[in-house]
Amino acid sequence: MNDTLKGTIYAISGPTVIASGMKGARMHSTCTVGADGLLAEVIRIDGEYVTLQVFEDTTGLRLGEKVVSSNHGLTVKLGPGLLSNVFDGIQRPLLKAKEVSGDFIKKGFYIEAVDMKKNWEFKAIKNAGDEVFEGDVLGTIDETKALTHKIMVPPNVSGRIQKIENGNVTGEDTVCTLESGEEIGLYQEWPVRKGRPYRKKHPSATPFVTGQRVFDTVMPITEGGAAVVPGGFGTGKTVIDHTIAKFSLCDIVIFVGCGERGNEMTEVLSEFPKLKDPVHDLPLSERTVLIVNTSNMPVAAREASIFTGITIAEYFRDMGYSIALLTDSISRWAEALREISSRLEEIPGEEGYPPYLSTRLGEFYERAGKVECLGDHDRTGSVTIISSVSPPGGDFSEPVTQTSLRFSGAFWALDKDLAHRRHFPAVNWNKSFTLYYDQLREWYEKEVSPEMEPLRTRLLTLLEKEAELAEVAQVIGLESLQDSDRITLEFSSLIREGFLRQNVFDPNDSFSSFEKQLWILKVIFGIFDVTNEALARGVYLEKILDTPMKTKVLMLSNVPNKGFKEKAEALLSEMIKTFNSM
Repeated sequence: MNDTLKGTIYAISGPTVIASGMKGARMHSTCTVGADGLLAEVIRIDGEYVTLQVFEDTTGLRLGEKVVSSNHGLTVKLGPGLLSNVFDGIQRPLLKAKEVSGDFIKKGFYIEAVDMKKNWEFKAIKNAGDEVFEGDVLGTIDETKALTHKIMVPPNVSGRIQKIENGNVTGEDTVCTLESGEEIGLYQEWPVRKGRPYRKKHPSATPFVTGQRVFDTVMPITEGGAAVVPGGFGTGKTVIDHTIAKFSLCDIVIFVGCGERGNEMTEVLSEFPKLKDPVHDLPLSERTVLIVNTSNMPVAAREASIFTGITIAEYFRDMGYSIALLTDSISRWAEALREISSRLEEIPGEEGYPPYLSTRLGEFYERAGKVECLGDHDRTGSVTIISSVSPPGGDFSEPVTQTSLRFSGAFWALDKDLAHRRHFPAVNWNKSFTLYYDQLREWYEKEVSPEMEPLRTRLLTLLEKEAELAEVAQVIGLESLQDSDRITLEFSSLIREGFLRQNVFDPNDSFSSFEKQLWILKVIFGIFDVTNEALARGVYLEKILDTPMKTKVLMLSNVPNKGFKEKAEALLSEMIKTFNSM
C-alpha cells in the first residue's frame, strides 16, 4: 500500500472509526488502521477528521493508534484463478486463508486474492506491431475445461505492441509490453464502486433460461435483466438461488452469500463440486465464484460484498460471457448499511434505513444489462441480477422490497402458504409479475412455438378465474358451482400441480426444456377443451372426474426432456379418444 497520508485514531464506535490529522484524504480511499493494519474505507471527510468503516473486527483498537491512507479505493483483482474460488466480501480467498491462518481469519490478515505464482499457458492472438485499444483481447488461457479466459487490454490503456510472447507465465510476469513502456500482465485491478466501461448497452430480447417453468414461461426475465425474489422466512429464497445456480443456462454464476447463516453456505460449498453444469457437463464449481460474508462476519465487509460480486461479474461480461449474479440477501446487506449509518449518527429514513438506500441500490442494480463490450472482437456479454429479499414478517411494503422493485423488471413474490404445502417454487402467481415479456414475445414465437403466447395467456386467465371461483365457493360451497366452473377448478389445480410446481430433486424434473414446457401446456389445455366438449354433450361431471386424467398428466413431469414430445402427444391422443367415446 502507498503510504501517502498518516493520522491517528480519534474515536471508535464498533466498525466505525474517526481519525484525526487526515487533511487531504480522498473519499472512498482505503486505509490501514491500528497496529494490526485493519483494512478500512473513508466514508466521510470533515476537515482533518475522516470517518472510516472498518472491514474487520475492531475489538482491541485503542485511541491514538496510527491510521495510514492510500491513494486508491477498495479494489478487486481480476484475472485467471477466480473461478472455483471462495472469497469474503473484500476478496480474501477463504480456502487459502484457512490453510494459512486456521478456521478464523486473524486481524489485519492479508493474502492475495489469487495465486500469483501459479503457471498458466498463455496463447497470444496479437503480434508485435499491432495497435491495441482498451478491451482488445491479447490472448487466452484455458482456465477450466468449460471456459476460455481472455486476457484483455485494461480500460484506459492503448498503444502499439512492442513485445508479446506465448508460453508459461505467472501473475508476476508481463505478457505484453507496449511501445510506450506500459506493461500488461494477466491481472488488472478495478474499484468495486465504479462500473466497468462498455461500448453500448442493448435492450435484450433473449430470455435468461432457468429451467424452472414458472420463471421461464410465466414470469420470464431477459439476459441482462434484474429480478427480485421477496419472501418471508422459510419460503425457499435460498433454495431458488441454489436451483438457478445449478441449472440456469448461463456461462458463469457469481453467488454472493450476504449475511447468510453459515450452514447455508456450507451446503453450497459441499454440494456444488458434486453437481454437473448443464451446459458443459462438468463440475458446477468450475463455472462458479462464491463470495461469502456470513452473519457473524463484519458488517462493513457485508456492505462491500455485493459490489465485489458485481465487479467480478462485469469482468467476465467484458469477455463476452453470460453471467448470473445471485445475491442472498439484499435485506441483510441493507441492514449492514443501516447499522453503519446509525453509527455515523445520520438522520434515519423509513424504518431506520438511511435516506440514500435507494441511491446505493440503484448503483448496484443499474450495473446489470446486456452490453456490447469494448475491444476489436464482436463481443456481447450480459450480467443478470437475481436478488433475494427477506422482508420482516413477509411484509412486501417495507423499504428494501419496494426500493428493489423500482430497479427490477420482474417480481417473483414467494408465498408462505405455498411453501408450507411443499409447492416449489413457492411463487404466488397473483402477486408476481414481469415487465420483460413484451421484449421476449418474438423470441418465444420464433424459437419455441407460435402457440406459446396463447397458451401462456390461457394459463394466466385460468389462474385468475380460479381465484374468483375460490371466493364464490367459500360462500356457496363447491357443490353449488356450475359443472363448467368445477371443471375450471379441476384444471387450474392441474396447472398448479403439474406445471407451476417442480421437483428439484428429480433429475427428470429439475430442469425443464422449453419443448417440455410447451407440451405440458398443450396436453393440459387439449384435455381441458375435450372435457368441456364432453360436458356440453351431456356427459356427467362425475364420469369426467373419475377418469385418471389428472394422475397421468402429473406423471408427465417425471418424463425426461428427451423424447418428451412423443409421450405427450401419445397421452393427449389417448385422452381425446377417452372423452370422445363417452
